[in-house]
Amino acid sequence: MRHIARWDLDKTYLRTEFDTVRQLVRTALERPDEKRTNPGAATVMRELARAGSMVHILSGSPEQMRSRIEAKLAIDGVRYESLVLKPNLQNILRLRFRAVKDQLGYKLSALLAARAAEQNKTGPLPVETLFGDDAEVDGFVYSVYGAIVSRTIDLDVVVAICQAGEVYADTRDQILASAQSLLRAPAVERILIHLESRTPPSEFEEFGSRLVPFFNYAQAAFVLLADGRLDGDGALRVCAELAVDHHFDCHALAKSHAELARRNALPRPIGEQLAASVGALALRGVAETEMKHMVEAIVRAESASPPTYQERPCTLDWVARAKRKHKKKA
Repeated sequence: MRHIARWDLDKTYLRTEFDTVRQLVRTALERPDEKRTNPGAATVMRELARAGSMVHILSGSPEQMRSRIEAKLAIDGVRYESLVLKPNLQNILRLRFRAVKDQLGYKLSALLAARAAEQNKTGPLPVETLFGDDAEVDGFVYSVYGAIVSRTIDLDVVVAICQAGEVYADTRDQILASAQSLLRAPAVERILIHLESRTPPSEFEEFGSRLVPFFNYAQAAFVLLADGRLDGDGALRVCAELAVDHHFDCHALAKSHAELARRNALPRPIGEQLAASVGALALRGVAETEMKHMVEAIVRAESASPPTYQERPCTLDWVARAKRKHKKKA
């Protein structure tokens, strides 16, 4: 089955700061080589593409930054199928000032339109893994999107969500038109939320087990390995980069695995698969030593306490959550 990895950029892929006007201006003026990637994110994206996933990028960054973002992705060696950016200048010229900050309407309409476009292609519809962060509404938008495509949410609730988020009427109508055109399917396999703002993972429990918050990209790689979206080699390459370039030692990486296991976030054990790969990869020096010790610790932990994964349903009050998110954003 085809697989799509849809990525946000700011605070998910890129280490972006825009909490103040000065930070926003500095971010806009950064050269591509000055933009910083979150440790391990580029490797995860490259490994997903190597494993056959189609990488699509949907960002709230303005369209005017396209050339710089494309150049940055080229520097990082990332291959992607599409790059959708926000038409903020168009919104300003049309006096749609709410739309400049709106992520709910923008991202939900873009996701549904992209899904509708997939229906026009030959072959089975893809399943999707969605990457976002806790600084915006990514987890909520992705969950609404998944519920719409799987028909587990009524369209009148979608209308209420749009009203609660103060989505413009024409954007709401686009969302509804796309939603009505979609074939029912379990589109969203996994939602991965980078805890850029260090939000406690417990705040995401009502989203169900499909959404996994993560503190670092080793954890994202472990989940993707358990989901079958990365192989052991790919997950180890992510961890090796963190060890060599970002000073994650084997103990920190093993603790990252243990933290996921405590949260019931891994649908199956991954230690044996990592062990099979660590001997085959041509690792040297620090990478070889740290990966061997990390894998040994993970195998021991899973042998001592085998994961007992249990699915948890989404229990969100959709409209209440939309109001809460909109209030925070404002």
